[in-house]
Amino acid sequence: MTTGHSRYAPGSSAAPRSSYLPGRRHAPYSLGAFWRARLRGRRTRWLLEAHLLVLAVCALVAAGALFVSCQKIQGGADTLATEEAPAVQGLAATRLAVLRADHEARALVASELADVAGTGELYRAQLSAADQGLSRIADRTDQDLSTVNGLLATYGNSLNLGTVMYHDRPLMRDQKLAEAHSLLLRGSVGLVPRLDEMQRIQTRHAEVTATEGWLQRGGWWLAELALLALALTLLSALFVLRDRCGRDWNPYLLAALALTALLGIVPLLTMSSAQAGLDRVAGGLREITEVSQREGDRAELERFQQTVTERSEDVRDVLADDTWTDRVYQGTLTGGLLLVVLPVVGLGLRLDSDYWRRR
Repeated sequence: MTTGHSRYAPGSSAAPRSSYLPGRRHAPYSLGAFWRARLRGRRTRWLLEAHLLVLAVCALVAAGALFVSCQKIQGGADTLATEEAPAVQGLAATRLAVLRADHEARALVASELADVAGTGELYRAQLSAADQGLSRIADRTDQDLSTVNGLLATYGNSLNLGTVMYHDRPLMRDQKLAEAHSLLLRGSVGLVPRLDEMQRIQTRHAEVTATEGWLQRGGWWLAELALLALALTLLSALFVLRDRCGRDWNPYLLAALALTALLGIVPLLTMSSAQAGLDRVAGGLREITEVSQREGDRAELERFQQTVTERSEDVRDVLADDTWTDRVYQGTLTGGLLLVVLPVVGLGLRLDSDYWRRR
């Protein structure tokens, strides 16, 4: 037995190999080493198939959540533009028009010019505007307009009788004007109270359509979390292919990773901007309703009508500005489909080439 000398002769095959190689940098605490240790003990085929399954599930969840969330905003914008906003604006215009027609008719009688040709055009124009307002929204609201249309026709007839037919018979004239005024404001069954109730219902419908609910916010959270999980799984799959299989970067997985980043940013920012526009529209429609329900004299009612017209134009401009979200919505749908296909094709081809075909 020898002492003070190595157990193994230099160059002996029994000598252990050093794990340290000169000039080689070791990173025992790197992310790659950490993940390699986590995957140790798993067969490569099992790892690839597990990644394929997780990628397919995450891609389907992310694409579905993105589609539903974007469709909700896009559908809300379309409904506001074609139904809710015109209905709110039409009811506001009708309410102001019938009130102003009453003031114009009474001013005409008070000035004793009712029998002069052409002097009743103002109140007739207001009655015509009210009738047109109701006609325009007939197919844009689910509320029954038959009672309001009947009251408006009776109200207009009473005004015409009081200002034209009985202009030279004070008692009948006053009776018809009082009848028109009663039809306009009587309790809860008059024309204005009914329009007020319809406005409240229509404005509430518009606000519900424009507001982002908890289900929609949950959809965005689900989509972003699924995209994050998808991105991490794609990175893990790329790591396994290079570390276990010695393969170069898979172009399908790289394309899916880039698409994941785009879908995590572009639709969210675009639809957040669109949602902010819908919130502005809801605020504008609420202001239109509030302005139209104010009381005032002839001059104030004319100013209210101008304000409603201006706010209605602002609402239309905001809704028109959001039409570009159609392209983003269509791009999100296409991107979601690619997001499902690319990872499945990328890993599926590799598994088929290295494992499945060799069964």
